[in-house]
Amino acid sequence: MRHITIALALAAATLPAFAAQTVKATVNGMVCAFCAQGIEKRLSKMDSAKEVFVDLKNNTVAVEAKEGKTLDQKAIAAEIADAGYDVVKMEASAQSVTEIKVQIKGRK
Repeated sequence: MRHITIALALAAATLPAFAAQTVKATVNGMVCAFCAQGIEKRLSKMDSAKEVFVDLKNNTVAVEAKEGKTLDQKAIAAEIADAGYDVVKMEASAQSVTEIKVQIKGRK
């Protein structure tokens, strides 16, 4: 039992104090910079959104939560749909928006 407690304590010590909550969506229908800007503007107005990233080439939208806030995937999907676009896939991500940007730009 003591070994398990020590192992859990060591594992907890290696975790970051705050892991950013990010929602990553695949969105169809975005064809121009105006499309991307419209989605980014709508999602940035959400109370829980800290940062928003839209990548046209990869049909990706990423929203990072403000510290202490939780993102509502249904609300994000509704905002995107209300703007006239189709949400194909939505997933939670442990990566920050900055990390997602670096990853996507590294593929180009």
